[in-house]
Amino acid sequence: MSLLPRSKEDPWQLKTAPGTAEFTMHTDTNKEGVAVLVCTVGKTVLHYDARCLADLHAMLKKHGDWMDLGGADEQKSAKDGTVEAWGRSADNPIGGWYGLKKGLRGRFGVYIPPLMEALGLCELEHQPKNNRMRAK
Repeated sequence: MSLLPRSKEDPWQLKTAPGTAEFTMHTDTNKEGVAVLVCTVGKTVLHYDARCLADLHAMLKKHGDWMDLGGADEQKSAKDGTVEAWGRSADNPIGGWYGLKKGLRGRFGVYIPPLMEALGLCELEHQPKNNRMRAK
């Protein structure tokens, strides 16, 4: 799967699954040379390892069914069996957090699924709460 680069000047314009918050996402490379997704929510900027898109898509395909998103801040525990828990699990392909900014590594289950939907990689529910996703 190749990720079409989007610049800071031309980011994806996205909304959270319930549609309650808008955010942007663009691609960049960090100082270690790792491709990153830069998520901007108001004045808060989060970074995710861009490998998460292909890795999450593969996991969802293998899972074969809907999976709860379960977004949570880094300081809170993620509910077992959710996209959020997988995005920080030692059992995922990178062996831990896809979030790269210490203190802001969570919310994987909030911000990555809408991008995957925009890229045509998943189906995403848009209910007021407890949304789920599955691979396309």
